[in-house]
Amino acid sequence: MTAHAIPSQETFDLIVIGSGAGGLSAAVTAAHMGRSVVVLEKEPVMGGTSAWSGGWIFAPRNPVAQRAGIVEDIDAPRQYIKAVTGNYYKEEKVEAFLDAAPKMVAFFEDNTALQFDGGLVIPDTYGHQPGAGMGGRSVIAKPFDARALGASVNILRKPLKETSFKGMTIQSGPDLKAFMTMTRSVKSFAYVTGRVLRHFRDLALYKRGMDLRNGAALIGRLMKSAKDAGVDLRVSQSVSDLIFEEGRITGVRLKDGPILISKCGVVLACGGYGHDLARRAETFERNDENLTLAVPSATGDGLRLGEAVGAVMDLNLASATAYCPVSHVVWPDGSKGPFPHIIDRGKPGVIGVLANGKRFCNEGLGYHDYVTSMMDAVAGDAPARSWLVCDHRFLRRFGLGVVRPAPVPFGYWVKSGYLKTGKTIASLAKACGIDSSGLEATVAEWNEGAQRGEDPAFGRGNTAYMRLQGDPEYTPNPNVAPIKQGPFYAVEVVPGSFGTFAGLSTDGSARVLDAQGQVIAGLYAAGTDNANVFGGFYPAGGINLGPAMTFGFVAGRHAATQEI
Repeated sequence: MTAHAIPSQETFDLIVIGSGAGGLSAAVTAAHMGRSVVVLEKEPVMGGTSAWSGGWIFAPRNPVAQRAGIVEDIDAPRQYIKAVTGNYYKEEKVEAFLDAAPKMVAFFEDNTALQFDGGLVIPDTYGHQPGAGMGGRSVIAKPFDARALGASVNILRKPLKETSFKGMTIQSGPDLKAFMTMTRSVKSFAYVTGRVLRHFRDLALYKRGMDLRNGAALIGRLMKSAKDAGVDLRVSQSVSDLIFEEGRITGVRLKDGPILISKCGVVLACGGYGHDLARRAETFERNDENLTLAVPSATGDGLRLGEAVGAVMDLNLASATAYCPVSHVVWPDGSKGPFPHIIDRGKPGVIGVLANGKRFCNEGLGYHDYVTSMMDAVAGDAPARSWLVCDHRFLRRFGLGVVRPAPVPFGYWVKSGYLKTGKTIASLAKACGIDSSGLEATVAEWNEGAQRGEDPAFGRGNTAYMRLQGDPEYTPNPNVAPIKQGPFYAVEVVPGSFGTFAGLSTDGSARVLDAQGQVIAGLYAAGTDNANVFGGFYPAGGINLGPAMTFGFVAGRHAATQEI
């Protein structure tokens, strides 16, 4: 008889599966409460999709805003969220979020390497709704020098190729403005030159950029905070199943055999299911057309682990996914990727049209709205696609998609077919396969209103949110300008998504619930493994990372008070 080897065991107070913003937030919080914590990441790098994100964190009533004099009662964001989400309003989770979000920001500011700048002039998306904020409800991690991580920088996920400049992250606000105006401002040119030279120095010395911004800075600072707090960060660690004993989760089993015991609980923060083809087919609208921006490892691991012990998905959402319009990018080396059209749509001098040449939405509203409007406007089995159309002035001033503004050359993008062009609107339409008479009529109608700074069809520029996306130097409407200086250009845009809204059913303490609505003791969910608190809507920028950080903080704080 052959004796079976007993799997090796280790014991921790808290086990976190996944290393995005939600998972690391939970880990750092519990560690600062005196708990031993391990973070298990199945990929060889940490950060998940959070590391590729814009980095904004929706956290109403945060202390950064309060120090700047933006003080509001909790009822204002509550009213706003209720107005936006309607019948999908999730009272318990919204109340928990609004209570904990400012505490989360204060905790990290007071105790960790994660420090914030405020989005003091960033308004909520739907300014016409009651309770809409005009600024201060979001924060972003301060730029971070990755050299502070020491050797751990080697396990920090590198930026997404499509949204960086040769691996250099550029942050919205003054940083981005300098890059956009470098050919028109001596000060901007000097600033950009300095950043670029330092970046290429870092590439030579460290094989990566070290001046981190956006989501990269957030994850870098969270990793530094985790290291400072004694969190055990482990990469290339895949979990096969949760251990359920005596009515609660007591640990995890790794795919290569070892067992990790948890005294306080397990946090699922595996990044949702953006690449789980079977689950996508059940929940995504136009699934076959949707290009996800989630990291390849977002394959629904956390959901499957939870369901195996009785957890259920919360599908009572307006949308299962966080939409974003994207374009297909093929690089000179043959590699491919999606580019998210976040910034360009609201600038003056660009419109979005369908194959019939007609506009279908207010391009300056949120990216989620652009995609839902596009899908609604395309009937039957026709592919959901649109084209962003502009003229030469616009292209050189703002860029379009992955095409950068002047002085960066764009010949490759024309040659590759990514950027369609034509000397006239009719020839551009032919190059795109758009109805030429429809596009000519649309551009003529647009130009007539644009001469007056107006958009009679959809009202571009009539809210603070839209005006912030525009060009303050362009008057009278920062979002509206004629399209008249040929040659003309267009990029094809299709449905994409940042990640998933549908996740595990949880309560206000981030505890996972079973089919009867009962808590599964010892099991928590954060990030996109936790069903979206906003009912599948996109009320403001940062509504993915805001709840991820907040419910990670809530989960870590709650778990740290538990023990078997």
